[in-house]
Amino acid sequence: MVDLSVKVGDLTLQNPVMPASGAFSTEYARVIDINRLGALVAKTVSRNFRAGNPPPRAAEVEAGMINSIGLPTKGLQYFLDEQLPDYKQYTPPLIASISAEDADDFQAMARDIAAPGVDAIEINISCPTRKPGGGNFALQAEHTRDIVRRVRGETDKPVWAKLSPNAGEIVDVALAAEEAGADALTVANTILAMKIDVNSFRPALGNKVGGFSGPAVKPIIMRMVYQIGKAVSIPIIGCGGISNAEDVIEYMLAGASAVEIGYINFRNPTAMISIIDDLTTWCDKRGIARIADLTGAVRDGDMETDTYAAAAQGL
Repeated sequence: MVDLSVKVGDLTLQNPVMPASGAFSTEYARVIDINRLGALVAKTVSRNFRAGNPPPRAAEVEAGMINSIGLPTKGLQYFLDEQLPDYKQYTPPLIASISAEDADDFQAMARDIAAPGVDAIEINISCPTRKPGGGNFALQAEHTRDIVRRVRGETDKPVWAKLSPNAGEIVDVALAAEEAGADALTVANTILAMKIDVNSFRPALGNKVGGFSGPAVKPIIMRMVYQIGKAVSIPIIGCGGISNAEDVIEYMLAGASAVEIGYINFRNPTAMISIIDDLTTWCDKRGIARIADLTGAVRDGDMETDTYAAAAQGL
């Protein structure tokens, strides 16, 4: 039987499947065996209480959904006192996700959340719904470098930088995060999007714009994982549009060491467990002994990478 274990830096996961931040809580234990997941990723926490964005907060679109939740949270102390003990009933590593309003608070949050029981810190520098314009630190390489460097200096925990697909040059941002000391990159957050109700003529979301997720974004994020994988030497966690085991395999071939799953959990709360089972079946049928060997195994060495030259070859 295939060995599903993977490594993300120094952290070993029993399989590459974990939930995306904001798409999971321990309430899932009512319908799945949480201990079968590769890791647990908590909802993003900021220092103080946040009510989040005004409703409506979600809208369905073709092949996905747009959400504008706005990172609601009961704050850091509530996470440490209530949520952390709850998560640590379970055996998979726990990834804490943090957000902040400025660089100083990101630095302090990294220090204050690094409690026993937190196995890694994912810095959410890329949420497109926290501010109406969507502008966050991961949109620019220099801001990303500053935040990651500050966080890295405050904790010995592994640091994962969650990048934004809305950045103009995401490879440059990824390189800045690696240079500043990130142990891994989560690629990526949601894509800034909008829906308008044609009957009321009003935006479908109370925040006007939101983050687009679901199967339609997978090819876009896949391309980003592939490009970043060619440029950095640290692990990548692919995140975007995963619905089945083949999607996980595709992300791994593109360069991901593991994945985070969000949208499909809302449609099918048992999806992650089915995906883990199907990964075993997929690998066993093909005689693949270690799923980790699939990371970056896309067969593209003989293919032209120059766009115009590749187009000419197709004529």
